[in-house]
Amino acid sequence: MESNKEGWLLLVELFLILNLPYSLAFVGNENKINTAVFLSPKFVLGPGSVENRFYYNVDFPKGHIAVKSFNAEVIDEAGNPVPLHETYLHHWVVGRYYIREGVEISEFDDHAKFNSSDYISGRNSGICPNLGQFFGLGSETRKTATHVPDPYGIEFGNPAEVPSGFEEQWMLNIHAIDTRGVEDKLGCTECRCDLYNVTVDEHGRPLRPDYKGGLLCCYDRTQCRVKQGFEGIRRTLYLRYTVKWVDMDSSVSPVKIYIFDITDTWKRTPNSTGIKAEHECKVEYDIEPSRATGLADDRYVDNRRISLDMPFGGYLIYGVAHQHSGGIGSALYREDGQVMCSSLPTYGDGEEPGNEAGYIVGMTTCYPQPGAIEISKGETLILESNYSSIRHHTGVMGLFYILVADQLAEPMHTLHTVIQTQDSITPSAIVWALVAMIGLIAVVAVGIHYRFKREKEDGYEAIGM
Repeated sequence: MESNKEGWLLLVELFLILNLPYSLAFVGNENKINTAVFLSPKFVLGPGSVENRFYYNVDFPKGHIAVKSFNAEVIDEAGNPVPLHETYLHHWVVGRYYIREGVEISEFDDHAKFNSSDYISGRNSGICPNLGQFFGLGSETRKTATHVPDPYGIEFGNPAEVPSGFEEQWMLNIHAIDTRGVEDKLGCTECRCDLYNVTVDEHGRPLRPDYKGGLLCCYDRTQCRVKQGFEGIRRTLYLRYTVKWVDMDSSVSPVKIYIFDITDTWKRTPNSTGIKAEHECKVEYDIEPSRATGLADDRYVDNRRISLDMPFGGYLIYGVAHQHSGGIGSALYREDGQVMCSSLPTYGDGEEPGNEAGYIVGMTTCYPQPGAIEISKGETLILESNYSSIRHHTGVMGLFYILVADQLAEPMHTLHTVIQTQDSITPSAIVWALVAMIGLIAVVAVGIHYRFKREKEDGYEAIGM
């Protein structure tokens, strides 16, 4: 009886294998997913104060790895998430750099004071020279973590890419604004210069007369105007960031990070190629209030579109936009108008962290079917960013992050001649699969019969169930 049972189990296994969907027939990456939670250096904020510092040599996973997920949030000393209506996370970014071995750098140093021969920026693959980060978002960060689908990953720590005599390290920039007790919360988060009483930038240079608000007015240690008589304690905060990764091996297909900016001033010329040197990304812009009197919704939408010639090619794996309050969505198109990826904001409607009313608490992401959207080198793409123009907004952003694979992942599976993708199965393939299955069943049945016969001839009887 045991031999019969083994035979039927073999039949069941063969049947299941032959009927597995292609996606389940992979011998995929079996690397363990590692998770680590890190804390930034502490920063202390009081009502109306601003933190916008760069921290160097911060914690990050070591070794040759492929990052699968990255997200972050502001917490207090007890580890509790801090709501946006108390501390607004304008943005946070994480970047890579290489420092010469033996050169000491602390988390509070400024790389600008280092000898240029000791410091090398390890930026992403994007076309904006001043947007070199790998990870980073803003108020939407809790619900918009970077997630890389299998079998792809963002590769770091490759010894072949680290310049000789250098080591890979990481930088973190946190821009947080404490809005407890301020006169105008939205005005503080949009860095309106009058609320900060700022007329010069952080280097002491006078601002343009028409500059009403933005990053130049809410730099580190500035102060937004607080209501008269309001008193609030200063408190210690941290950025808590969580990284998930696997060890890099041949089963992981690397992807590259590209960041586009709606304020990019690139213009196509007869000699242009789309390389970084031709791009000037201003990062922020203002939304002027609409003066239209019509009732149509599109009368109150600030729509911006730019064309970009791609200096690279590959397959789109993931995409997400970054916008500020007032944003109503962003998208990436082909030149013929085909939508490649769109990203829409989610606004909160409560008080609790992750659902703060009036704030963008999430941006939708897109995960195209691998291979469905290919970007050709030299192809023209259209970036679009939409904001509500019912009121004036200063210092808003229209960034778009995408992950691109140079090549599609090659599936590793057995039974190459039998297993087909479900979408490509034809009637003839079904017939041949049935013939193959019948043949296998016949062969196994003969084997079972022969083995059972031999056991009886040897004097053994099957034990009844």
